[in-house]
Amino acid sequence: MKENIFDVLMYLFENYMEDEIEILPDSDVVRTELLEAGFEQIEVNKAFDWLESLSLQRAIKTSATPVFRIFCSQEKTRLDLECRNLIMFLENSGILSSANREIVIDRAMALENEEISMEKLKWIVLMVLLSQPDEEIAFSRMEDIVYDLIPSYLH
Repeated sequence: MKENIFDVLMYLFENYMEDEIEILPDSDVVRTELLEAGFEQIEVNKAFDWLESLSLQRAIKTSATPVFRIFCSQEKTRLDLECRNLIMFLENSGILSSANREIVIDRAMALENEEISMEKLKWIVLMVLLSQPDEEIAFSRMEDIVYDLIPSYLH
């Protein structure tokens, strides 16, 4: 089975993380289940590391003043113009705070050899928002975007 870190994260998100992203209390059972499902050990370990790193980023404080973001060359390489525009759109529409924007970029960059498509980026945003306290409204709005529940005729 040729799976990658993102596939493991999606499996975990769809099966375990309806309420909050945390390293599960019985992670050995979950790891065994993932291995039995056909995921590679190294990809499972990387996915758990990715989630653990995400859970450590809860302490970031949001700036009250407007901020300007310049993407570095590595970010531009990994996140194409469409992805960068999505991030800026989500921040300008109030779905992402500047702090959460940075977490999204960090988590996208942490998916080492993965190509970051618009669909993957949307799921990364959803996972980040789920992991942050008091982001239920933003999560709900992002969920509508991920599942295409927003009518295309909105102006």
